[in-house]
Amino acid sequence: MEQDASIQLFEAKQIRAAWSEEDQKWYFSVIDVIEALTGTDRPRKYWSDLKNKLQKEGSQLSEKIGQLKMRAEDGKLRDTDVADTGQLLRLIQSVPSPKAEPFKQWLAKVGYERMQEIADPEQSLDRAREHWKQLGRSDKWIQQRMSGQDTRNKLTDYWIDHGVEKPGKTS
Repeated sequence: MEQDASIQLFEAKQIRAAWSEEDQKWYFSVIDVIEALTGTDRPRKYWSDLKNKLQKEGSQLSEKIGQLKMRAEDGKLRDTDVADTGQLLRLIQSVPSPKAEPFKQWLAKVGYERMQEIADPEQSLDRAREHWKQLGRSDKWIQQRMSGQDTRNKLTDYWIDHGVEKPGKTS
């Protein structure tokens, strides 16, 4: 699945997310969502216990949870349980938390923003700048990051124009 990795913020808590061009939907790290909703310092254990509970109750939700490689705290890409928006809304119902309703509103906002970005890609650049500022990045760092992305895009375009393909991909 082709995906764009992203970090979304819910009440200053980072939620790893990936946009699937193929499915046209967001996938969110279940562990990050559990941690944001519950405040637990052991979100993996909480999720494991919740999955077992849901399976005993006959819920098929945990069977529909997929996995994607996402960047972990140590910087490495690791398989992570992910859920799309619909699955997350069902999952949230199983987590007793006063943050459930604000989280649902946040999910709706993330989806709406993505639709805006598809219609006007410049908005995604503005949102990226704003996000980096919230993370404490300097204006110089942000400019270098944006310039680096532009250079990478030009290089990729050059490769495409000259028939260079990704490794393992054949015509």
